[in-house]
Amino acid sequence: MPRHPKRTVLIIGAGPAGLTAAYELLRQNSELHVILAEADKQVGGLSKTVLYKGNRMDIGGHRFFSKSDKVMDWWLHFLPLEKEAGNAVLTYHGQHTALPDASQVPDPDNVMLLRRRQSRIYFLNRFFDYPLSLSWSALRQLGLWRTVRIGLSYAYRSVFPKRPEEHLEAFFINRFGDELYHTFFKAYTEKVWGIPCREISAAWGAQRIKKLSVLRALLHAIRPKKNDSYLQKDTDTSLVEQFLYPKYGPGHLWETVATAVTELGGELRLGTRAVDLRHNGKKVEAVVLKDIKTRRLELVRVDFVLSTMPVKQLIEYLEPPAPNAIAAIAEALPYRAFITVGVLLTRFGGAGAPIADNWLYIQDGGVQVGRIQVFNNWSPALVKDPETWWIGMEYFCDEGDALWQLDDAAMTRLAVEELERLQLAHAGDVLDHTVVRVPKTYPVYSGAYSRFSELRTWLDAFENLFLIGRNGMHKYNNQDHSMLTAMQAAGHILNGTTDKSDIWAINTEEDYHEEK
Repeated sequence: MPRHPKRTVLIIGAGPAGLTAAYELLRQNSELHVILAEADKQVGGLSKTVLYKGNRMDIGGHRFFSKSDKVMDWWLHFLPLEKEAGNAVLTYHGQHTALPDASQVPDPDNVMLLRRRQSRIYFLNRFFDYPLSLSWSALRQLGLWRTVRIGLSYAYRSVFPKRPEEHLEAFFINRFGDELYHTFFKAYTEKVWGIPCREISAAWGAQRIKKLSVLRALLHAIRPKKNDSYLQKDTDTSLVEQFLYPKYGPGHLWETVATAVTELGGELRLGTRAVDLRHNGKKVEAVVLKDIKTRRLELVRVDFVLSTMPVKQLIEYLEPPAPNAIAAIAEALPYRAFITVGVLLTRFGGAGAPIADNWLYIQDGGVQVGRIQVFNNWSPALVKDPETWWIGMEYFCDEGDALWQLDDAAMTRLAVEELERLQLAHAGDVLDHTVVRVPKTYPVYSGAYSRFSELRTWLDAFENLFLIGRNGMHKYNNQDHSMLTAMQAAGHILNGTTDKSDIWAINTEEDYHEEK
């Protein structure tokens, strides 16, 4: 195939990182030929919204919150804040002057909602605040003796922390004490990751939990900061109490961005997989795209490639192949998969007050479900009939394990049985159900990850190849971090620079790197 007259940028994956990169490139340089190759039938990646018989499902739950003015402005450019919420955020002023003012709302459906975050831990058939507030109510439910042990073990670790802090267990214990770790953190964390906390790098905690500790949680409970702005820049990320949310789920935002990309001249190819990246050792020169339905192959000559596909697959598709040592690291990189069982119910939550939570974290080790999303409380527009409850039973597993191989009927039976065991619903309450499986949802910080720096160094040597996003970097990024990596990569392409260290630096320190 002859080279396109414009410089061609191929972006592998149309999730948050891929779509952000495409839009930023085309917005700033109309002379680029941008192709987005997405294997799925819809955009959004892990942030897509699944539609089932009029009910919408958010895969994993996505709070639209960032300490980056650039990202907050970017979201509100595409979906402005609904008018009814305007008075609550008068302290917000956009900083990204290159984008139009987003204060007007021409379409009441294409908006962001301002949502109050409520998530609780469900443990011993009781509700505890999440993150743990250690309020009087929580301490009373824990009981006097357990509360004393929590206090004593936290005090002990404050003076005698575990050193060196080599793994996630030591990270948790140093910040919360042994008793609280074993009560609330160990079982749930190992349910999510499928391995002991001792086998997970402490880097996961440093990236995801940052500065949160018992002391900070207590201070937040006693003296919560009054902050009418949803920016909440002075609040620890784990303690953020409100967030933005697209009216029709996260996919609503990314479908809007995809439309903008095509209007700017970008090519969006759904159902298309990059299967062969041909290189000369210094640059990727061409990529073979495969139409999944027709199996048609097309060779596309490229000037730049931005990849959000799992690094494991990227290495498999290189031609000539990567050195054996590099290929071995990539092949052994671990991932966790994700299953959501959507259950439509006539009632939910037992005989108590209505459930107002976005999520319930299921600490009970006697069931396999890890979290329960209550879609009604993310946005009423996700639920077709407001008289019903639409929930997502979330399971964490490995591709190919016993849970992953259950058929839909067996998976649904398990979910309903566990709802009954948790006393949150009865089988007779079930109106409908569906099952969604997502492979390689969570990159795991264990095993071959200890040698990931070797893999990164080798791939970064390709001057026109940029790894971005969660799976592209094998980094447990939030949505906004993935977007920031895309913006940085787009900047390198536009400015002709190849040092990628600033991309990898995003979400490695306690503050975000959007201003650097």
